[in-house]
Amino acid sequence: MATAGDHDILIGGAGPVGLALAAMLVRQGMPPQRIALIDARPLEQAVHDPRSLALSWGSRQLLEEIRAWPAGATPIREIHVSRRGHFGRTLMTAAEFSLPELGYVSRYGALVRALSAAATAAGVHVLRPMLIASREETADGVALLLADGRSLHGRIMVQAEGGLFADQPGKPISRDYNQTAVISHVTVSAPIEARAFERFTDEGPLALLPQDDGYALVWCLRPARAGQVAALPDDAFLAQLQQAFGHRLGRILSATPRISYPLGLNAGAHHTARMVAIGNAAQTLHPVAGQGLNLGLRDAAVLSRMLATDATPLALQRYVSRRSPDRRATIALTDAMARVFSSAPDGAFSQGLLGISLGLMDMVRPVKSLLAEQMMFGRR
Repeated sequence: MATAGDHDILIGGAGPVGLALAAMLVRQGMPPQRIALIDARPLEQAVHDPRSLALSWGSRQLLEEIRAWPAGATPIREIHVSRRGHFGRTLMTAAEFSLPELGYVSRYGALVRALSAAATAAGVHVLRPMLIASREETADGVALLLADGRSLHGRIMVQAEGGLFADQPGKPISRDYNQTAVISHVTVSAPIEARAFERFTDEGPLALLPQDDGYALVWCLRPARAGQVAALPDDAFLAQLQQAFGHRLGRILSATPRISYPLGLNAGAHHTARMVAIGNAAQTLHPVAGQGLNLGLRDAAVLSRMLATDATPLALQRYVSRRSPDRRATIALTDAMARVFSSAPDGAFSQGLLGISLGLMDMVRPVKSLLAEQMMFGRR
């Protein structure tokens, strides 16, 4: 059997979090030849992914440290949160927190392109397209068998994409929110520069994030209705979206073809003695508040500091302990907001309370500041 050699760190998944981890490890002093990064997709397939991603101000700081800020990211300086048909709204602005921006919207492909260039500049080689045929954890490391017959051995294995380890102990958290996200890119007649909207409807949150010449749409609906809405002709789709969102941006003029995907929560135990999951491999979150990728980048930042000089099981234990408060807080925030809609009938009293809480948030500055700090920086 051909052997590709020994490494300190094996990384499964060269998406945004895996690429960021590799570049961060080199920045922390690890020689790039000690890192093996494996991904199933060709780079060209990844950079043409049309999805939009929300990046926090804290994530920009992390990405700029490894020279991987994506070209064309659209700034968010205001976030308007409201409840359709109810009293209550809150407006967060960058100025009130003494920041130039609260966050940004980037194309997935643009971010992967920037991170891939950063990893290449750092000397990291990515094996792609390549599948991992098998994985075995031993007392002194992790052995991988690749689909082409080569083998890799590393002291630590990091899974940065894909599901949780099937063989790990503990009970993972799994929740079906009975919602499907419909995504598209829309244009409007009266855009508000750098303002994002999170609009809570009876069925779930509806987000419009400034991007390019319009807005990235994430509309969460009951699965049956999501399928119907996504399949509507453009005129009918725009009419239903207009009714759900209102006229804060004038008329909604156009929408690209719709894509939909089911929403749920998967999180839980995500490590063994020599293996750890980060990013989407450790937790997949509801898109409300746009925290998934930002949490994953914080995972990578902390893990790179822990492993760069100490690629041992003890370092993994310290990482898990250090990341636990941020993971719990972020998961609890998104889960609580999503469950308001998944656990109660449309228009229920509990959903109305959300609108009241939004109104009160503007009047209770400490609460608003805590929420903003968690969304922009988390704990790292």
